Amino acid sequence: MNETTRLNWTDIAPAGARALFGVHHYVTRNTNLPDELIHLVFLRVSQINGCAHCIDLHTRDLLKTMAADKVALVPVWEEVPHLFSEQYRTALAWAEEVTLVSESHASDRGYAAVSAVFKPRDLVDLTIMIAAMNAFNRLGAPFRMPVQAQP
Repeated sequence: MNETTRLNWTDIAPAGARALFGVHHYVTRNTNLPDELIHLVFLRVSQINGCAHCIDLHTRDLLKTMAADKVALVPVWEEVPHLFSEQYRTALAWAEEVTLVSESHASDRGYAAVSAVFKPRDLVDLTIMIAAMNAFNRLGAPFRMPVQAQP
């Protein structure tokens, strides 16, 4: 192994990988949330957590439906509110609250805002989606999953 190669967690713990991918399958195929919103939230959570593999993957997914200049501004979405719909801004804010739960404690203000925009089932699905991406990031970053990007 070279200094950047680490264990392939999906090969070593296939049952765990299947379980986690089962949650991913649920949120990407069995919710009413639009695909673009899903990939937007996946990207933002991955940016916060610093998972290169997931940032690379979800940037590519998002570029299929969203303009590159808009995708480039996802880390500073609050500074360009006119670029993102209310639903997207609220989902991004909730993604940050849940991802940084040790700091935000999923504030009452954040919960009230997201509850005003999302129906109960969609809010639960959004939160499951955020939790799942956090789990993937917590495996992808420590095990340095590879990226597709080339020099």
